[in-house]
Amino acid sequence: MITIRRATPQDAAMVHGLMRALAEHQDEGWAVTVTVDRLAGYLGRPEVGYLVAERDGRPVGYVSWLRRVSLWAGRDYLALDDLYVADGERGHGVGERLMRAAAEEAGGLVIRWEVAQANVAAQRFYARIGATLTTKTICRLATADQLRSS
Repeated sequence: MITIRRATPQDAAMVHGLMRALAEHQDEGWAVTVTVDRLAGYLGRPEVGYLVAERDGRPVGYVSWLRRVSLWAGRDYLALDDLYVADGERGHGVGERLMRAAAEEAGGLVIRWEVAQANVAAQRFYARIGATLTTKTICRLATADQLRSS
C-alpha cells in the first residue's frame, strides 16, 4: 500500500538518499552537494514543501517544491523542484498520486515546473495528468564573472 506524507527535518537522511537516486538516474550524481544537516534545515522552512511516497514504510518516490511569488500575477505559486519515482515503482500510479497530493497542498495555487526537452516520457506523463506544456528556454548564470561585455 502506498502512503504519502510530508517529510520533516528528521527525514533528511532519507530525503537525501531519494535526491541522490534521482540525480544518479539523470547521470548528475555530482550535482547533489547539499549535506544531510543542511537539508534538514531546509525541510523545516515554511516555503519548502516535500512529500514522500512510501510502500509499506519504504520510500519509493517524492515531489518537492518551493513557494514563490509571481510579481506579474501578484500572487504566490508553487515552483515544483523534483518529481521522482523509483524504477521498480514507475507505471503504478505513484507519480500521479504525488502530483495530486502536491496540488492539494497548493490549495488553489498554480504549480509551475520545467522538464527537459529530451524527457519525452515525462512530457507524456504530465500531459496525461492534465498539465499544460509550454515551450520556454531555460537560462542559467552562476556568477557575475560569467557576464560578457558586448
